[in-house]
Amino acid sequence: MCARYKLRRGLDIPLKGKARTITDPPVVSAVYALKPTDFKHIVPKLLVREGDLLKAGSPVFCDKNRPEIRFTSPVSGFVQAIVRGEKRRLEAIEILADEKDDFLKFPAEAPESMSAQKIRDLLLESGCWPYIIRRPYGIIAHPRETPKAVFISCFDSAPLAPELDYVFAEREEALKMGLRVLERICPQNVHLGLSDKTSPHSVFRRLQGIVHTFSGPHPAGNPGIQIHHVSPVGKDHVVWTLTPKGLAIIGELFLKGIYDTTATVAVTGPSLHRTGYIPCRPGIQMKALTGFPYDNDRETRIISGNPLTGDNAGRDGFLGFYHGQITFLPEGHSRELLGWARPLRLHKFSAARTYVSYLAPLLGKTGRFSLNTNTNGGARAFVLTEGYQKVLPADIFVSFLIKAVLAKDIDKMERLGIYEMIPEDLALCEFICPSKIEIQDILQQGIDLMIKEMQ
Repeated sequence: MCARYKLRRGLDIPLKGKARTITDPPVVSAVYALKPTDFKHIVPKLLVREGDLLKAGSPVFCDKNRPEIRFTSPVSGFVQAIVRGEKRRLEAIEILADEKDDFLKFPAEAPESMSAQKIRDLLLESGCWPYIIRRPYGIIAHPRETPKAVFISCFDSAPLAPELDYVFAEREEALKMGLRVLERICPQNVHLGLSDKTSPHSVFRRLQGIVHTFSGPHPAGNPGIQIHHVSPVGKDHVVWTLTPKGLAIIGELFLKGIYDTTATVAVTGPSLHRTGYIPCRPGIQMKALTGFPYDNDRETRIISGNPLTGDNAGRDGFLGFYHGQITFLPEGHSRELLGWARPLRLHKFSAARTYVSYLAPLLGKTGRFSLNTNTNGGARAFVLTEGYQKVLPADIFVSFLIKAVLAKDIDKMERLGIYEMIPEDLALCEFICPSKIEIQDILQQGIDLMIKEMQ
């Protein structure tokens, strides 16, 4: 079964610094961090103390409300520090890695010989379960629920996103095993979202599942947009999503009996002198990326993730649990003479074609821009605009939804589609917002309110 969807609305941001298809040697860090802040709506309960020895796969903390959901160490070593913030909020568990790279062993069996419940228990015990995200709300899936479908987006359309065909070219066996595992949990309802540009020789073309092909600009690669067009979610209609990275890690668990989170990560951004890919594990410290120099004379923001939805990590920060990309962007503290009224502005990108820069390809230019973090203005009155609908290929009235969230009107939020959206789906709306409103944060507040009121 194969369905095709042509999405016309959206926006591909022409940002410089895409990763070259060159993979550097594996990068290791002296210190790794497992951050409870990477996971939405969990209350972390520590299972370790400072000085405890760990293997890769050893439990570090669990969810206090659902203790069966465990979060395990990506490396072997010992707990160096437990970092707390305001009101003793647990922010990170720092692990000093050793050179042994010992793995905790789990019983590896063919998924066809295991019951669905036994598979769930193994995923929970090993720490693989947090890779399964539920819609609505974009939170870790409930272990006792059964979804109507599982969606895996096999391409990423975000700015400077890694080429997943290249990243997973050598991991076909792990991906196929991961799909066999999911088929035991949700039989005959595993959906794969492919790009119309996916190579005929791609590993994703050889995977078994219900295949849907999408064409169009970002956010065509977002699972939420694909689900909206194929099998919309609702209050009582739950869908699970995984990334190919999570699928491969689950596959490795059943192939080798170990929790191996090693993944190929894209190092990108206009601030870098060179870009590329590196094999590493989540939680790696950014200062370990010594093979990717940038101009130290210019302030640079190091982002764990992509430029639209990533976290500002800084040089001493760590790679997020779910992120497969690191972005280096120049900080934009400077002010420009005449601002938006300045003529020509060939170096500035405008989604509304306000500047003549959109003619750059016709003038022999690359059409790529070295954008910085400057928002080009501060927050102002929230005005109705049709711009949001031009970059969101979904039947959602963004302005009215955001106003309903600000008013804390749950009934309106439900009717206007809050079950179908998570912050990453509205990232482009925030990027082009003339009012400079933090739409992603507002939507997350609405989701938090829905979870609190609907429990």
